[in-house]
Amino acid sequence: MKNCEYQQIDPQALPTPTPTPQPHHGNDTEKKKEPRRPRRKWEVFPGKNRFYCDGRIIVARQSGVLPLTLGLILVTSGLFFIFDCPFLVKHLTSCIPVIGGVLFVFVLITLLQTSFTDPGILPRATPDEAADIEKQIDNTGNTSYRPPPRTKEVLINQQVVKLKYCFTCKMFRPPRTSHCSLCDNCVERFDHHCPWVGNCVGKRNYRFFYTFIVSLSFLTAFIFGCVTTHLALRAQGGKGLVFALQESPGRYPLVICFFSVWSILGLSGFHTYLVASNLTTNEDIKGSWSGKSGEDVTNPYSHKNIFINCCSVLCAPMPPSLIDRRGFLPADESAQTGSADIELPTLAAKSEINVVGAAFALQKSPSPVETSLPAVAPTQHLSAACC
Repeated sequence: MKNCEYQQIDPQALPTPTPTPQPHHGNDTEKKKEPRRPRRKWEVFPGKNRFYCDGRIIVARQSGVLPLTLGLILVTSGLFFIFDCPFLVKHLTSCIPVIGGVLFVFVLITLLQTSFTDPGILPRATPDEAADIEKQIDNTGNTSYRPPPRTKEVLINQQVVKLKYCFTCKMFRPPRTSHCSLCDNCVERFDHHCPWVGNCVGKRNYRFFYTFIVSLSFLTAFIFGCVTTHLALRAQGGKGLVFALQESPGRYPLVICFFSVWSILGLSGFHTYLVASNLTTNEDIKGSWSGKSGEDVTNPYSHKNIFINCCSVLCAPMPPSLIDRRGFLPADESAQTGSADIELPTLAAKSEINVVGAAFALQKSPSPVETSLPAVAPTQHLSAACC
């Protein structure tokens, strides 16, 4: 049997255990530190528009008639190419489907450009800009009461033009700008809102709209003439026109073209007059420069020359879009619009808290040796028997 000596240990002299770092989980940390996805401006656009292809395509919210327009063009042209073109190529010339195909492609391209292009939407005033405009109105007004609508007068080519204040966009509309109630936007050089193309027609897409209706007039007249020729050639066999109508499926595009060609030709002629006069549909309907109100006014935007007016409307450089719909929101605005995230403590922080708490409890609680043995000096030795 051996004698062993035991020495009492001072609890305060015990070294504080250092916390061991927890294993680093790369995937969890990356997920927690992953930055919030920046938001684009089209995602918070205040107007009544729909955006597709990450903001590249813009249409009006009420664009349900656009599929009908596409359907009429596709069905009428398809029937013409399937049933009329083979007969006309055999009896007349092979140039007929080529001409029809070129017109058909041109009509589709200009229609899609009109429908999916920003018509010239003006961005709404920021709160600071709106407050600055209100301050300017207060400084210029002599009375505290200003009945709507607020107006401002500017001089354009020696002609006084009134600018109206838009209470939705919080700004004075530039000349020839109007607020579309369907899209809820101020559109520069606003012409009209066309449900057939599913978009407003303004400064940036009017040239596409004009080429669309003109090319559609040529396509409709071309199909109508070709179908009529087809039926006339079939009726020359002595069977009569009634038998030719019953035998040939070309009677369907003939009926569609007969009822649509007159309205399309009339619309093309009306807009040709507007282009030559450098007018818009909105100005013509309101009679802004016709002198209907008894005032001696002239169109300040006309160049007094038909050729120059046509070139300025259709051939001028394409102005850039002002709404920057694919741009990113500033960081502060994106944080305000985004949902608030609650940051939880990491696993390493939790273990650190536990270790510190345990050490603090160890220092405050009495030692097991002190509670079970009488108080002795730190250098006192105890003898015991070891088996």
